[in-house]
Amino acid sequence: MHAPISVLVVANVTADSPELINTLRARLEDGPDRFTLVMPCVGPGLQARDVARPRLDAALAAWREAGIEADGLVGDEDPIEAVLEVWDPRRHDEIIVSTLPGPQSRWMRTDLPSRLMRATDASRVTHVSSSAPAPVR
Repeated sequence: MHAPISVLVVANVTADSPELINTLRARLEDGPDRFTLVMPCVGPGLQARDVARPRLDAALAAWREAGIEADGLVGDEDPIEAVLEVWDPRRHDEIIVSTLPGPQSRWMRTDLPSRLMRATDASRVTHVSSSAPAPVR
């Protein structure tokens, strides 16, 4: 068993994807990890954060249902700024970035995982390619 690792998870539309949840569950098999979901809001200002809160709460509920305990917060619309709002190298060890696949992902087109590695000096930044959520009918 390893020492507890604290992981920041950066996700928005893929926050409750099966791929991300499976990745987090696999991490739990290695020992007691702590997860914090950082969900960048869509748009500027506090109102955009309030609008994103139900999505954050729904994602955290899906995680709990899968046996993953985590806390979470809505951050700045810029995912780098959202992470930097909470990143503390004394508290966090690594980052998982969940995006839509390939060219669908604006975050991957701007190479978010590498940019987060440089901005935070995280010991590891992992990318999870997640499926798009099913359309609401």
